[in-house]
Amino acid sequence: MKRSLRVGRLRCTEAKRHGSWMLWLWLAMVAAGCTFQSPSPQGQLESTSAQEVDKTAQERSRPFEDLKPVRIDYLRPTEEVRSAELYIYKDKRRLYVMDGDVLVRNYPIGLGKNPKGDKKCEGDGRTPEGSFFICFKNPRSRFFKSLALSYPSQRHAEQAFAAGLISPTQYRDIILALDRLLQPPWDTPLGGGIYIHGGGAHGDWTDGCIALYNSDMSEIYQMARLGTRVEVRP
Repeated sequence: MKRSLRVGRLRCTEAKRHGSWMLWLWLAMVAAGCTFQSPSPQGQLESTSAQEVDKTAQERSRPFEDLKPVRIDYLRPTEEVRSAELYIYKDKRRLYVMDGDVLVRNYPIGLGKNPKGDKKCEGDGRTPEGSFFICFKNPRSRFFKSLALSYPSQRHAEQAFAAGLISPTQYRDIILALDRLLQPPWDTPLGGGIYIHGGGAHGDWTDGCIALYNSDMSEIYQMARLGTRVEVRP
């Protein structure tokens, strides 16, 4: 009986020592900034945490909204850009050049004299918004070099036709040109002649075009081809 009591006291003492040691270890890890997580079945917690960390890293790497995650390679030579796509954000006054899932260039831009809102008609001074393609290239533009956008787009034509701004024939001619990846008519009430061109990004000074510094325009001119996608966002 006495032996049993001694054994019980010994185990109790060891338990207290073990508990004190664990408490000391816990305090030390908290002081070092460590945290504890409860285990989860089949590693679900660890997997979720990794995904969240990866998602956060991807979000931070995005230079602009609603595009797939990108890598950045501003040193890629223009001649190595294989499939350029241009993304213009009016509010940011920036033009981003994507090559696949890689961001290869980031340029300042100037817009039309009336930069807010989508273009509605000839002479409104607005830069159009939406999806376009490069319909021709001019190496000797009035403003250094230029890339013509396929404005009016199908959406602009549909809205103008529904509002009675253009005729059925004008609507048909716009749609046929776009289907063939050609320049749509520029002699309708919707206007036209919207370019990406040089001349400087020092302010909103154009009649609706997107303006860049000549050195930047020279690079874009090399990377863009006929049919290159151009997205213009508010």
